[in-house]
Amino acid sequence: MGLFKKKTRYDLLENWLNAIFKSEPLDGVSALAFNLYGDEKDRWSLEVVGTSSFDEDDTDWACDEITTFHTREKPFAWEESAEWETVFAETTALLRNYLATGKYADKLKRVDGIGAGFVDGDLELLYVKQ
Repeated sequence: MGLFKKKTRYDLLENWLNAIFKSEPLDGVSALAFNLYGDEKDRWSLEVVGTSSFDEDDTDWACDEITTFHTREKPFAWEESAEWETVFAETTALLRNYLATGKYADKLKRVDGIGAGFVDGDLELLYVKQ
């Protein structure tokens, strides 16, 4: 008789990111933007896009998409009854955790910058290459 640990949302996000960045090259990618969506009642999605530019002072760089790493077709999705501010705070905390300890964190941090935000909202920088 075995005990099974229920996977946390971080575990699921980590698995999703590991599956993407195990095989996806970052050639030509200057920055990464994690885009959040509120799909329908209590349903949220996250995609990641690679961009051709990065500007720490002008978040329009996130519009310069060159790849979606197939995440637009297969986003990370979950259900949660919460306001968007809570979802954003939780998601950025999970992404910061991955950037600190995730399997492909070093690979991701080869780009100039990483941000996260709702598609029609402000972008928060999670990482800037020094």
